[in-house]
Amino acid sequence: MQASRIASRALAAAGAAGTAVLALSVPAFAHVSVQPEGAAAKGGYAVVDFKVPNERDNASTTKVEVDFPADHPLASVMTQPVAGWNVQVTKTKLAKPLTMHGEKIDEAVTRVTWTAADGKGIQPGYFQKFPLSLGALPENTDQLVFKALQTYSDKEVVRWIEVPQAGQDEPENPAPVLQLSAAADDHHGTAEDASDKAATTAAADSGSGSHDTDTTARVLAVAGIAVGVAGVAYGVLAGRRRTA
Repeated sequence: MQASRIASRALAAAGAAGTAVLALSVPAFAHVSVQPEGAAAKGGYAVVDFKVPNERDNASTTKVEVDFPADHPLASVMTQPVAGWNVQVTKTKLAKPLTMHGEKIDEAVTRVTWTAADGKGIQPGYFQKFPLSLGALPENTDQLVFKALQTYSDKEVVRWIEVPQAGQDEPENPAPVLQLSAAADDHHGTAEDASDKAATTAAADSGSGSHDTDTTARVLAVAGIAVGVAGVAYGVLAGRRRTA
């Protein structure tokens, strides 16, 4: 009887341990997220990637919709082509126009939608990045919340719209959040300005390097000529002394 009880307890313990192992081995579900390529400074422009994983084993993701924050409207949004996907940018009139670089902006982007062009979309076990250029980023907040809808080929829609709260556990379906860094000194420029500035700097550095190289070559050439002349003069003098 006692041996039977011991065996039963051992089996129960083994079962509990097995359940715990299974629970620990289940991976955390990935979710739609947004990350900047480099810095996303307040008041500046940034390129960000919306990363969309496929969480289903028997369906593919065929549509991704990202809603932009209404409390911090973004006037400039540029898309980058993604192979196999069509993109649509939706703009809405602003109740309160914005002023950017001295120009009044009366509309802003409220939604960007990507739809699989071939119907395949994001297959099970894969993810896709959707890049955007955004600006000008607001200066009066530390983050931007983008709510997203993910549609699968079986018509299921997953709503990534729950806003994470500081000090609380992450919600089941968190919305993508873009963290903003401190404003840079030259944050009023555009993304194109930053690219042009980098190209100009590189050209200037290249030109400066060529100028330095030419100057060095000239100095060495003059020095070589001087040494040659000195050598010839020394030879002539030595020959005269021997003749004398």
